[in-house]
Amino acid sequence: MFKIIKWLLIGLFVVVLLATGLVYGVLNLSLPALDGRGKSDAISQSVKIERDTLGQAVIHAENRLDVAYALGFAHGQDRFFQMDLLRRNAAGELSELFGKAAVGLDKKMRFHQLRKRSQIAVAQLPAKDKALLKAYANGVNEGHAQVGFDSFEYLLTGAEAKPWQSEDSLLIIFSMYLDLQTATFERDKTLIEIEDLYGKAMVDFITQPSLYQAALDNSVLAPYNGGIPNLKDAQWAMTEIAERKELGSNNWAVTGQLTETGAAMLSDDMHLSFAVPIIWYRAQLNYPLNGEMQQITGVSLPGAPAIVVGTNNKIDWGFTNGYLDTADWIALESKEKTWQIDEPILLNDGSIENYALTMSEYGPVKEINGKPYALSWVAHHEYAVDMELLKLEQASTVDDALALAAEVGIPVQNLMVVDDQGNAAWKNMGAVPARKEPHQLAVAEQAYPAAWHENETLRPFVKNPDSGRLWTGNSRVVSAEDDQRFGNGAYAMGARSAQIRDRLFEKQQFNEQDFYDLQHDNEARFLTAWHKLLVKQLSNAGDKYALYLKELNNWQACACSDSIGYTLVKRYRSEVINGLFSPLENKLKALDSSLKPVKRDLEPAVWQLIEAQPEAWLNPEYANWNQQMLAAFDRVITKLTEQYGNNPHSWEWGKVNELVIEHPFAKQIPVLKSLLNMPTAPGFGDTFMPSVQGRSFGASQRFIVQPGHLDKAIMAIPGGQSGHPLSEFYRAGFNDYVSNGLTPLLPQEIAHSITIEAIN
Repeated sequence: MFKIIKWLLIGLFVVVLLATGLVYGVLNLSLPALDGRGKSDAISQSVKIERDTLGQAVIHAENRLDVAYALGFAHGQDRFFQMDLLRRNAAGELSELFGKAAVGLDKKMRFHQLRKRSQIAVAQLPAKDKALLKAYANGVNEGHAQVGFDSFEYLLTGAEAKPWQSEDSLLIIFSMYLDLQTATFERDKTLIEIEDLYGKAMVDFITQPSLYQAALDNSVLAPYNGGIPNLKDAQWAMTEIAERKELGSNNWAVTGQLTETGAAMLSDDMHLSFAVPIIWYRAQLNYPLNGEMQQITGVSLPGAPAIVVGTNNKIDWGFTNGYLDTADWIALESKEKTWQIDEPILLNDGSIENYALTMSEYGPVKEINGKPYALSWVAHHEYAVDMELLKLEQASTVDDALALAAEVGIPVQNLMVVDDQGNAAWKNMGAVPARKEPHQLAVAEQAYPAAWHENETLRPFVKNPDSGRLWTGNSRVVSAEDDQRFGNGAYAMGARSAQIRDRLFEKQQFNEQDFYDLQHDNEARFLTAWHKLLVKQLSNAGDKYALYLKELNNWQACACSDSIGYTLVKRYRSEVINGLFSPLENKLKALDSSLKPVKRDLEPAVWQLIEAQPEAWLNPEYANWNQQMLAAFDRVITKLTEQYGNNPHSWEWGKVNELVIEHPFAKQIPVLKSLLNMPTAPGFGDTFMPSVQGRSFGASQRFIVQPGHLDKAIMAIPGGQSGHPLSEFYRAGFNDYVSNGLTPLLPQEIAHSITIEAIN
């Protein structure tokens, strides 16, 4: 028997070895060749594609069209499947890869008809932009073909890798609209539902101006003077209100008067969901123009031929999401002005599921509380996407960049730009509807303005403020007066922006290390009031909470990895909000909706309730407000125990908020986790502070630069260049990111080189 077991174990071991060898053999076949020579008839002159020790693509070409080809070639080698997912997601075509499981998501995306809009947009582009997109697409397809063997994702799904098309690059821009502006129209939809259920008084109550405001002119919105509305037919069943991730970013700048060099300095860290590979791709573009060499260094978005955030050594630029109001729901008087079209969704088995989409002259139609509403969203209009962002490459001054702001077809961003002459400026760049009055509630048909079809050209900006300091963080940047014109498109609360502003005024001179320290600032200024409230509640409750009070007294006032007290305070705030607003959430759930899109707005209303303690907002399960508030903390302890065990040391913030960056397929095939995922790392930040980090969310890059002094510039990214798990660049740069290393922006030692000759 022992011999049989022995031989069975040996046999099993051999099978595992063979299977492992087969897997690695197949994976090796799909590794791109990063060295060598080739030929192409898609370029006019030879191009060189180098990779440094981080895998950063360094492109050398003789003109911008060939640069687009070469960047596409590098993207096609390293990131084709990621690009495929982005275009399919935006177009509502994931079911072709994943079958029926993706049909619901595809229908949500087909509502916007972005494939058709991309095709129309390409046809309307200037000839030079069409040529650029064609050159890029040729590069993508030749780079992908060079690999010679489809990546493992296609083998697992059984899908075919389709060639890249020019329209797909515009779908990549639309994918960013979906990420960055969906909150705008979802917030409005929720507010319309709340008005229907509770009246406008409730809408005004929960959208009152934030306690934290950090506009560049320090203006403050008129305070809310209304009372606390009553709850009708309150359903007090406890429910959890989901959190919306703070998709956005930080950026700030100082003028040359606050640096040793006299050049202005920029910091930019864009906050997005994390996955493997990370969304950004490091690149440097080198080419001559009008007898002068151009060198543009930064991060590109695989699928598009541009450097999104970067520098040309004369100017540096970065973005945060603008969150202006770029969407309105139009209340349709009847269904007579609507019509239906079919959107066929192809599944992975070859079958088709038809999606009947209701349309109107104002946009696609959705029922809200049983009534038809049309969505007018900037992404649905002709000025939403174009190739004008590439003109930043040739800008020499801050003024050059500001002049481009209204021409660029991207989701509206807070452009922060500095130059080597010491100037710094802010302006909204991207598509903004020219309609003069934004609405967060429904708009009547007769009030729909024709200006929706035009892009706004007049925009506020700030250049070289007296203080020498500029900052944005997704909250209101414009003046209180301009806020009435541009509206709230789901602004962040402002605590993060205010903390950045205050930190900038703590020093009179800055260098790159100072900015990097500020990017990692995890002081819990916002939660200080909640900490004080919780300590008071528990102190008045006797010895029952002594253990937790000890941790609260040692909480360090930061989102520090070893802080248990921080976890308690953060979770307490969330439970108080969940408890007080459960009646509204339960009503919305019955409509297949949620308070999630407006949860970030609730902070002022929550504090008004805590201070006033109205009887109507007291859950009848509790005798008084003290009991209600303590019950919120009891729920915190119960949930932490269920999730992490009863040892409080397992509740440390670094464990609760552990950084986990996963490949999409690792969730479905857990055995691949160790091969596909980034290593886990302790949590080091949170939401309402400059150092933004969640379990799979945070600063997707950390960029710090002074034009003319790029040798000190920083670009840290939480993942590698390649999407191939066996690539030497799959995890390159990740350790630097999590250990706060100063990863250089500029390419380092060249490790690989490909030369592609033109076939004339």
